Amino acid sequence: MDEIQQKFIKVDGLNLHIAEIGTGQNVVVFLHGFPEIWYSWRHQMIALANAGFRAIAPDFRGYGLSDPSPNATFSHLLTDLLAILDSLAIPKVFLVGKDFGGRPAYLFSILHPERVLGVITLGVPYVPPGPLHFSKLLPEGFYISRWQEPGRAEADFGRFDAKTVVRKIYTLFSRSEIPIAQENQEILDLVDSSTPLPPWFTEEDLATYGALYEKSGFQTALKVPYRSLGEKINLPSEAIVKVPALLIMGGKDYTLKFPGIEDLTKAEKAKELVPNQEITFIPEGTHFVQEQFPAEINQLILAFLAKHT
Repeated sequence: MDEIQQKFIKVDGLNLHIAEIGTGQNVVVFLHGFPEIWYSWRHQMIALANAGFRAIAPDFRGYGLSDPSPNATFSHLLTDLLAILDSLAIPKVFLVGKDFGGRPAYLFSILHPERVLGVITLGVPYVPPGPLHFSKLLPEGFYISRWQEPGRAEADFGRFDAKTVVRKIYTLFSRSEIPIAQENQEILDLVDSSTPLPPWFTEEDLATYGALYEKSGFQTALKVPYRSLGEKINLPSEAIVKVPALLIMGGKDYTLKFPGIEDLTKAEKAKELVPNQEITFIPEGTHFVQEQFPAEINQLILAFLAKHT
């Protein structure tokens, strides 16, 4: 971990933090999800650097060590990514996105196909931008619906320190059931604070996350992704991901139970939106499959990169 360098890049008046390791000509940029930060890619970054790649993982604006940005949107994440690549004079990259980080990875490849060699996503397939209808098909206590409500999540999270919030969400999102609270229950009450962490996530890992969220808070994290999911993004009329792609899903990932999501992880339906995509399932994998099974994920990523470099 000490070999991973930390630096800041000025974008749109903000200091954006990036972690970087490796000096290879082929560059891989990792885009985290929630409640993650650059650190969630630690296993992959080291493995890729050892294999001769240059690995870069930014903290999105408002996350980790990047400056806060209360008005952040997905569009900002796209312009930030372009600015980071330009600032580092990187002409083409592979993009690896996890959870909501998959959305800017896919969209960037549509908007800037000349800059992208391939896209790998974990935990969420390509869902074309627009209103998400599955929220209407799930109960009122569905966690995304709750966290979209101004003030609701802030009050829920505000009862605990940042480390406890991350502990609860990591535990909750590691399960195979969609987090849904009862009418008079908050989302974080679905997990007792004494519940053991998943075996692949250490107290030291939790302390790292907790310290960084202590700095950033959760204001931007609630804005992007949860309160920006319906954002209109200017895309070509044919919003298809044409670059080579790999989707990796944990077989026990709770997101597979979102209405309509499983269809987007099947070859026939996925081919309509991502024609050059391979789909791989890790049977015992949960939503945090890259931290849970790092060796297996590293192997899949390296095999994809070898095929497309």
